[in-house]
Amino acid sequence: MAVKVIIERRVTKGKDMDLANLMRDLRAKAMFTKGYISGETLRDHEDPTLYITISTWKSYEDWKAWEESEVRKEMQAKIDTVLENTALNRIFDFA
Repeated sequence: MAVKVIIERRVTKGKDMDLANLMRDLRAKAMFTKGYISGETLRDHEDPTLYITISTWKSYEDWKAWEESEVRKEMQAKIDTVLENTALNRIFDFA
């Protein structure tokens, strides 16, 4: 069953462009990963340091394989350097 993964990130002020570039690279790599369906990144209108990424995966197992892949871990380590705190991941099943 397909899942939606919602990731909340808070960027350090002044690091917006760094985050945007890293997120673009991360999505480009995810697009060629088994089970990836789609993704989008949104920025909070009232709090421009808050970003939400919503991605859709064919299955929870596909998401977990991507989450635990070395490619994603390396990219996430780079993203972590421009964040105020650790990203928060939530996984939702379709109801």
